[in-house]
Amino acid sequence: MSLKRVRILLGKEFLHGPKNYIFIFSIVAPIIISLFFSLIFGTLFSEKAKLGVVDEGSSQLVPMAQELDSLVTREYGTVSEMKQAVETGAVDIGIVLPSGFDSSVMQGERIEITAYVWGESLAKNRTIIGVTIADLVRELTGQEAPIEMESITLGDGESIPWNDRLLPFIVLMAVFLGGLMLPATSVVNEKEKNTLEALVITPTTIGDVFLSKGILGFILSLFMGILILVLNQAFGTEPLLLTMVLALGAVMAVELGMILGALVKDFTTLFAVWKFGGILLFAPVFVYLFPQIPEWIGRIFPTYYLIQPIVELSQQGGSWPDIAINVFILIGLDLILIAVVMLTLRRVKQYAT
Repeated sequence: MSLKRVRILLGKEFLHGPKNYIFIFSIVAPIIISLFFSLIFGTLFSEKAKLGVVDEGSSQLVPMAQELDSLVTREYGTVSEMKQAVETGAVDIGIVLPSGFDSSVMQGERIEITAYVWGESLAKNRTIIGVTIADLVRELTGQEAPIEMESITLGDGESIPWNDRLLPFIVLMAVFLGGLMLPATSVVNEKEKNTLEALVITPTTIGDVFLSKGILGFILSLFMGILILVLNQAFGTEPLLLTMVLALGAVMAVELGMILGALVKDFTTLFAVWKFGGILLFAPVFVYLFPQIPEWIGRIFPTYYLIQPIVELSQQGGSWPDIAINVFILIGLDLILIAVVMLTLRRVKQYAT
């Protein structure tokens, strides 16, 4: 395998890749679907997260929050007024700051805050508010303060908006359309044109060809995953960690694409396998579409270990400890697939000779 040959082949893939209808479809389809659902459920042009506050003292936290552009902060005179605002959706979360709040947190005392949550508020708005409050307290005290928030859901009960439920499906589609289907169709196209056989008598190896196609698929897969999260304002509070998870998912998609391309002989068989295999790939999404489905069912399928960290980071304000185990499992699956790819490359080489 030669890096110089891979670079030359990759340049050709970038030149001819956009002419492939799968390349175009991998970009257009997730964007259109994302915009369609965002318009239907009214989240494309959604307003900023809204925080309601009842200040029983004279906390500096309130004016600090009101100065932020990323948050709408409304102050209420009584708890009943704020609770009514939460129940009607005028604010996403309402908090009560007790008298002497500032002095207590500055002295490092443990303090409890009652937070009233609108049951139909968007997950990303709750995350933004929670992280903002923690940042403001840290700015106020100069240190991490031991604050506990007791959440009380108001309204018709906590419900997950459909736009949040559908986000895992759209992200998974964005990652696997480009990462899996682009390398697979490209390899099958080489087979149908009988160009793989010609490579045997040149310095270029089968590994060079597959690696160049895989790199293009990886770049497209990672780019589309990030783009969909940005369009849905769901990049969370850990963008670097989320990007790493998307990259691991893109590696999985590319590996499956190269295996599929190596084993399948023609486009008819390829799309037949995609239809059946798509059920297995997207099965974990149903756990998030319908929360009443037991989560353990999703763990049966490998893509769960990609979706769970993405949902945890983008919608629930999670951090590394919340996703570590599933990320390590995802890495393990990627390593296993690498071994499978190496075995399938030998089969392709035999086919070409």
